[in-house]
Amino acid sequence: MLDSTFDMSRTGFEISLYLTGVMSLWLGFMKIGEKGGMLAILARLVAPFFTRLFPGIPKNHPAMGSIVMNFSANLIGLDNAATPLGLKAMKEMQELNKNKDTATNAQIMFLVLNTSGLTIVPLTIMIDRSLLEIPAANPTDVFIPLLIATFFSTITGLIVVSLYQKIRFDRVVLAYLGGATALIAGIIYIFLNLPPEQVGPVSKVFSSIIIFSLIISFFTLAIKKKLNLYSVFIEGAKEGFETSIKIIPYLVGILVAIGVFRASGTLDIIIEGMRFVFAATGMDTRFVDALPTALMKPLSGSGARGMNIEIMNTFGADSFIGRLSSIFRGATETTFYIIAVYFGSVNIRNSRYAITAGLLADLAGIIAAIFVGYLFFG
Repeated sequence: MLDSTFDMSRTGFEISLYLTGVMSLWLGFMKIGEKGGMLAILARLVAPFFTRLFPGIPKNHPAMGSIVMNFSANLIGLDNAATPLGLKAMKEMQELNKNKDTATNAQIMFLVLNTSGLTIVPLTIMIDRSLLEIPAANPTDVFIPLLIATFFSTITGLIVVSLYQKIRFDRVVLAYLGGATALIAGIIYIFLNLPPEQVGPVSKVFSSIIIFSLIISFFTLAIKKKLNLYSVFIEGAKEGFETSIKIIPYLVGILVAIGVFRASGTLDIIIEGMRFVFAATGMDTRFVDALPTALMKPLSGSGARGMNIEIMNTFGADSFIGRLSSIFRGATETTFYIIAVYFGSVNIRNSRYAITAGLLADLAGIIAAIFVGYLFFG
């Protein structure tokens, strides 16, 4: 346990150093998109929906564009891009916060939707399944189950926060949600009809085209406005550097706590206790062996990845447990990590019901993962 405190404190600092470069790059791009007008265009496209989910944010506020970009990056699995964009959105929402140490409704809604982990293209999971000592015969076979599970997680998070904030689902909200459901169904249909060996490459190209198209649009509009691209980029990059420095204490603190929790053996005790309870009810307990990934993911993304790889190496990537572990890894998000980093970046100490709502979304993702795991592979 003592060794873990040193290891995780080093890991937290190393992550912060890595984020410094990534955040400087993406916040530089974001500043170009903001001054060029592209973020405003994106915000207008989803304004009818987002103004109902985030009633505390004015229609043309810069935070709307940052929120859209963050969700877009998350959807296509670009975690490295999503984090700096999310921190920028949080900073802009904090400008509207009258009580600076307490999370606003908009910040909670944004954070919970982030922790629900909706991802259309789970590239890292598919890549890990292909790089094992004994790789999966078809690394992409968890793609559709994972998409279904994470969709349920996101919908649950949205409903829970809406109940807390008394947000009504009127025709506009229902229309957007219906459109999102149709989009997910369309993507599932397309990938189900692709040869298995093409799912990974097509997903990667799909993600790359989307993000590069956005970057090119940023530069194109900025050039039309005759902006000095380099100066604008440097202005945004400086913000990324400053934000990275601010989050170091929060990141180190949460990772040390997670490391001690794991090293203490508490997680193993919880897993065995759950196995006993489910066995006593007469349920099939095979899924319990995959649960360490599900329980670790809200605490640590790298920890969940390690658990997932360990489980696949132990039971086999193509086993029911190996596949279910992969679905668990993608069905939830690093809730405590996101809360520590996002709220820590703007010095918020009172998160109100954010953790409760985020964990309920995670629970929905885990339950959905178990059902689709048995449906597809059981």
